[in-house]
Amino acid sequence: MKYRIVPGTNLKLSEIGFGAWTLGSEWWGNITDEESIALVQRALELGINFFDTADQYGSGKSETLLAQALKGKRDQVIIASKFGYDFYTHKERIRHEEKPQKFDPQYIRFALEQSLQRLQTDVIDLYQLHNPRIDVIHQDEVFETLEKLKEEGKIRYYGVALGPDIGWFEEGEASMKERRVATLQIIYSILEQDPARGFFPIAEECGTGLMVRVPHASGLLDGTYTKDTVFPESDHRSYRKQEWLLEGLAKVDRVSFLYEERGMTIGQAALKFSLAPSTITSVLLTVTNIQQLEEFAKAPECPDFSPEELAKVAELYDHQFYFSSTPFLT
Repeated sequence: MKYRIVPGTNLKLSEIGFGAWTLGSEWWGNITDEESIALVQRALELGINFFDTADQYGSGKSETLLAQALKGKRDQVIIASKFGYDFYTHKERIRHEEKPQKFDPQYIRFALEQSLQRLQTDVIDLYQLHNPRIDVIHQDEVFETLEKLKEEGKIRYYGVALGPDIGWFEEGEASMKERRVATLQIIYSILEQDPARGFFPIAEECGTGLMVRVPHASGLLDGTYTKDTVFPESDHRSYRKQEWLLEGLAKVDRVSFLYEERGMTIGQAALKFSLAPSTITSVLLTVTNIQQLEEFAKAPECPDFSPEELAKVAELYDHQFYFSSTPFLT
């Protein structure tokens, strides 16, 4: 495993991080508590020291399982969590609709105390606003509260996680330029390069550490999908149209030059691509089994792509992978 330091901090993150949203959630397949704990512990054995969760993942279950898995290992890991969704008051959820958000100082403190208890720790290394809108970024009291929590020793650093989907450039830019957050969590992959590319020069200018989620484009780049793949109703991918799957697989075929004859899998190539920008500090995995975890953890050891290869991927993306129409959908 290789490691990168978040600019302006003493956070040394493994290049491959563990995205813990699969723990205690049905959004990406189903795994038992025992399997979840085993995954986290194996990740630590493989050199992964960065674990990213959120209070609302499984309504607190992800944090609880993470604490169980890392018991006695707290000094070996960096834990990031998120806040902003009020699942305490609004417990019901219709399909995958967002729950109401809350960012007032009193709620931030309340949410933090709950997370600290579930994580069985007295400090969270990185505390992130979870999918904030621009009006929240402009609220001074939000960031004044976070600064006070740093002074009190309850959090070490704070950042912003953009979402819930691709986009939110205004929010990301303001977070870096106006709020000087330590980190910004974004979506970036071979198939989803914008608006991430616009964040790179800003992060360089502001000294922000970027963290990538969904590097495998919701699974299109991990080598497990075929045109006949069907997702269970609880899985967030089940709400996408079948065209998304077929078009995505067709695009993946166009980047086979990245991994064929190089001794790496498509899943490893996707991670190497997301790690290529110098402003990226860690790429978060979404995995539900040990086999994938072990495969992806080896990605940093794979050979780097040349500037020419990266430029070719950018060109493909800029030209819609040269699909002027979509005959492959028929």
